[in-house]
Amino acid sequence: MKLSKEAKVGILAVVTLAMLYFGFNYLKGSDIFSRSNKYIVVYDNVDGLTPSNPVQLNGLNVGRVDAIDILQNQGNRLMVTLDIDKKIVVGRGSKAILADAGVLGGKVIILQVNQTGQPLGKGDTLVSAKEAGITALIREKTLPVLNNVDSLTYNLNRIVKQFDRTGVVLTRTLEGVEATTGTLQLTVSENRENIRRLMANLGALSQSLTETEKEIKPLLAKANTFADSLNALQLSQTLAGANRSIVTLQQMLADINSGKGTLGKLKGDEALYRNVNSATASLDKLLTDFREHPKRYVHFSLFGRKEKKDEKPAATTTQDGTTAAIAADTTK
Repeated sequence: MKLSKEAKVGILAVVTLAMLYFGFNYLKGSDIFSRSNKYIVVYDNVDGLTPSNPVQLNGLNVGRVDAIDILQNQGNRLMVTLDIDKKIVVGRGSKAILADAGVLGGKVIILQVNQTGQPLGKGDTLVSAKEAGITALIREKTLPVLNNVDSLTYNLNRIVKQFDRTGVVLTRTLEGVEATTGTLQLTVSENRENIRRLMANLGALSQSLTETEKEIKPLLAKANTFADSLNALQLSQTLAGANRSIVTLQQMLADINSGKGTLGKLKGDEALYRNVNSATASLDKLLTDFREHPKRYVHFSLFGRKEKKDEKPAATTTQDGTTAAIAADTTK
C-alpha cells in the first residue's frame, strides 16, 4: 500500500514530537524506560525548588521532583511529589532534606533512608527537613558584619563632624597666630633701635664679666691657699696643746705615785690616813652631842642669869691616842 505524502509527513511529525518529548525528559534526568515509586513531602517553603530537580542518596541521583502543589487549606503549605527509583527501599521515618545544590544556586532533595523502618508504599509521606544552605550561612554571617559596618559608618560620621568643628577651631587658632605674628613684627620694627642697644649692652656686660673672672681667679687661688694654711696652723696648735696637757698629766701621776705633794702623801702615808679618819670620827661625835645637848654650848636668858663656874672640859681620846678637849657647860 502506497502512502501519500501527507501521511508520511504526519508520521514523521509524530515520531519527531515523541523523540522530542522523551529526549527532553531524559535530559531532565528522568529515566523513561524504568519504573519509579511516588512519595509525598510537605514543606512550609521550598526556597525555589522546581520540578525536575534531582533527588540524591549519598550524592547519587535516585529520582526527581515530579510536581509541586499548594495546599491552601493547610496555610499555603507546599506538597512536593517525588519520583524515586523503585529499587530504593524507603523505610518509615526516612527524611527528604531540602538543601542547596551548589554555590551557583539551585535546590536538591537529599534522601536520608531509615533502613530499620517498615518500607513505605506508593504515595506515602516522607519526613520533611531543611538544611542550612550557603545562602542562609552567608546571610547569617553577613548580617552581623553589616551591622558592624553600619555602626562603623555612624562612628565615622561622628568623627568627621568632630573634625569639622576641629577645623573651625583650628582656623580660628591660625587666624589668632597670624594676628599675633603681625603684632610681634610691628613691635620688633618699632623697637629695633632699643633691641640693638640692648644687645650691645649685653655684649659689653659679657666682656666685663669675662675680665672680672680673670681677676677673681688669682684671688680665689690665694684664698684657698690661705685657708689651707690657716687650717694647718690651727691643727698644729691644737695638737701641741694636747701634747702639753698629756705631759703635765703624766708628770702629775708620776708625782702622786712617788709620794710627792699632798695627794702623794695621802696615797702613801697610812698614818696620815688614820689621823684624818680619827678626826672625822671625833667631829661626828661632837656634832651628835651638840644636837642632843644644845644647852651645853648655847646660853640664852631674857633677864640674864648668874654665870656659874665653868666646868672642866670633857676629855675624849681618839683612836690614835691623841686627846681632844670638848668644853661642856651645865645649867640647872
